[in-house]
Amino acid sequence: MSMAKEFKEFALKGNVMDLAVGVIIGAAFGKIVDSVVNDLIMPVVGKFTGGLDFSNMFITLKDVPAGTAETLAAMKAANVPVFAYGNFLSILVNFLILAFIIFQMVKMMNRMKKEAPAAPAAPPAPAEDIVLLREIRDALRR
Repeated sequence: MSMAKEFKEFALKGNVMDLAVGVIIGAAFGKIVDSVVNDLIMPVVGKFTGGLDFSNMFITLKDVPAGTAETLAAMKAANVPVFAYGNFLSILVNFLILAFIIFQMVKMMNRMKKEAPAAPAAPPAPAEDIVLLREIRDALRR
């Protein structure tokens, strides 16, 4: 089998296509959650914490060159190593929101699966020795 034919069979399998769709939708959904965190949630949290801007919370790990602005972007542009814990907090909140939403989606899907009517299960067939014993019993009754 040629390499191109093998690849075509692999790429057109249902699972691969489902995975591709999931990755694309997941990337778009991740951007939405990122916007919710950075544009909606973190400003509200900043307001309640006295105007703190979490995106600019960092600790410099080296001397800062004179004239460098005290922002994370300026520090990175000046190649100053920083411990950007504020950025980490934003990403952590982003992850927690995304994990909670996915948990709720899975929970809803599981609930929908349970609500589907189950087909009645056929009773299991009796074992061979039980069938033989029943035949002997019936033969003795006659």
